[in-house]
Amino acid sequence: MSAIDTSTETDRSPLRELIAALGRSRTFLAGAAILLFWILCALFGRYFVPYDPLADDIINSLLPPSAEHWFGTDQLGRDVFSRVIVGSRDILTVAPLATVLATVLGTTLGLITGYFRGLVDDIISRIIEAFMAIPVVIVALLAIVALGPSTLTVITVIGLAFSPIIARTVRSAVLAERELDYVAAAKLRRENALYIMFGEILPNVLPPILVEATVRLGYAIFAVATLSFMGFGIQPPSPDWGLSVSTNYGMIGGGFWWTVLFDSLAIATLVVGVNLIADGVAGALDD
Repeated sequence: MSAIDTSTETDRSPLRELIAALGRSRTFLAGAAILLFWILCALFGRYFVPYDPLADDIINSLLPPSAEHWFGTDQLGRDVFSRVIVGSRDILTVAPLATVLATVLGTTLGLITGYFRGLVDDIISRIIEAFMAIPVVIVALLAIVALGPSTLTVITVIGLAFSPIIARTVRSAVLAERELDYVAAAKLRRENALYIMFGEILPNVLPPILVEATVRLGYAIFAVATLSFMGFGIQPPSPDWGLSVSTNYGMIGGGFWWTVLFDSLAIATLVVGVNLIADGVAGALDD
């Protein structure tokens, strides 16, 4: 009988409960479906789009949506539908990598400041607050102007810009954990600080880190698109959505709305999808 009870308790692990809660969350499932669609487009879009997204065809420029060109063509005659589908690749490469960088760096800083407190906490926290006082886009623009626009620069800059926000969240969670009995027991065993932070405390503060990472991903997507729109992000001839909006938004005044609308909707749906996932994760962790 005891063996059966043990098996039942094992099946009810926090991970299993989280997965089960996410599976019941309509919000999470809706967001995951949107994100999965764009991931599939990023991975396999080039294999099923009807036209080469980079091929110019001046004769067929600025054609409205039709059976032949579902989303119309842009000022260079490129098929907008093909460009929207393939354009998901760059933003779904840059934004997640920037989010991972921000999460790793922010988590590390949060663990250090929350665990050690004192002078270390004061110095790092003041630096974090100084960075947070400046808008992310301004920080990114200054860094990109200094370093030059490139994919690696955009990833690094956005990752560094978002890491203070994550660090502050992690620090708050660590402050609540550092006084608990399991941390005191680890100190009595003479465990080193590195092990206590990453081996003992980190697993217990993963839920807020997970929520914060998904929220930051949505902001990172928007930041990448904004930088591309301003000409400081992903560079031509990429069919990146923000870059395409920047190239074609002057056409709206002439009535060529389709050159901008579908790229803008793509950005909006991806951000909404990620935010739905973040809401679903937060709701599942609160249950």
